[in-house]
Amino acid sequence: MTETLPAPEVYDFARPSTLAREHARVLELAFETFARQWGTQLTAKVRAVSQVTCEQVEMTTYDEYAASLPALTGMVLLPIAGIAPKGVLQVPLDAALTWVSHALGASRPLPTPDRTFTPIEQALVRKIVEDALDDLRYSFGGLLTHEVATGGFQFNSQFAQAAQKGDLMIVASFAIRVGDRVAPGTLALPAEALLPQLGEDTSSVTAADAKALLDAQLAAVPVGVSLRFAPATVLPARVLGLAVGDVLPLPHPQHRPLTIAVDGEPVGTAAVGANGSRLAGIVVTTTTEQHA
Repeated sequence: MTETLPAPEVYDFARPSTLAREHARVLELAFETFARQWGTQLTAKVRAVSQVTCEQVEMTTYDEYAASLPALTGMVLLPIAGIAPKGVLQVPLDAALTWVSHALGASRPLPTPDRTFTPIEQALVRKIVEDALDDLRYSFGGLLTHEVATGGFQFNSQFAQAAQKGDLMIVASFAIRVGDRVAPGTLALPAEALLPQLGEDTSSVTAADAKALLDAQLAAVPVGVSLRFAPATVLPARVLGLAVGDVLPLPHPQHRPLTIAVDGEPVGTAAVGANGSRLAGIVVTTTTEQHA
C-alpha cells in the first residue's frame, strides 16, 4: 500500500512570514469594526450617507505595499510612538476631494481635478483622518497599545518613506462609499505594532538562524525510501509478452547488498533482514562512507 504524503506548502523566501489563520481572523474582526465605525464617522463629517467595507487583510512588506498603490495618490503618514515604521492611510486624491466638497456643503460632488490638496483641503482631510484614528483606537482596543498620531501628507507612493522596504506591514483594503461614489482605500500598520499582542515575534532573523531553521524544516520533510535490486535489461518484446507465472532473472548476486534509494537517489546499501514479522533493510554502507 502506497503511503500518501502531505501536499507541499509553497515557501516564499521574499516573504518569510505569513499570518496564522487565528491571528488573521482576529485582525479581520478589528478592521471590520473599524470600517463600520469609520463609515458612521464619514456620514457625520461629509454630510452624505457613507459606508466603509473591509475587503481584505494581509501581511506584506512595505515595498510590496507601496508598489501596489497608484503613483499619484493621497497618503497620510501615521507616526506610532516607540516604533520606527509609520502607518499609512491611503485614499485616491479625487475621492478625498469629493469628501471635501461634500463637507463644504456641495449637494453633488464637484469635478475633481488631478492635483494635490490645497492647505485648506489638507486641514479638512486631516480632521477626517484624526476622527478615523479615534475609531481605530476604539476598534482595536488592546491590539494597538501604541499611540498613533496624524503626520504629514505624501502624494507620490514611490517616494513616501513610511518604513524600510523589508518592514512587514498589516494592510487592510477597503471599499469606501460616499453618496453614490465608491473608492478603494488602504490602511497599513507596522506588523511589530500589532503582532506582539497576538503572541508573534517579528524580530529579524539572522543568516545563521535562517540556515538552522531551513535545515530543521528539511529534516522534518517526509521522503520515500526504497531498497532496489540491480536493474535487468530486457527487450520490449519480452515486456509485451509477459504473462502470469513468467520468471524474470535479475542480474543481482545473492551476496550483494541492495541499494538504498531516497526518492530515486542512491544513498547507501543494505542487506535484507527482518524486524519482527516485517521485512527490513540492515544498512551496510552509506554514501558518505562510500566516498571516504
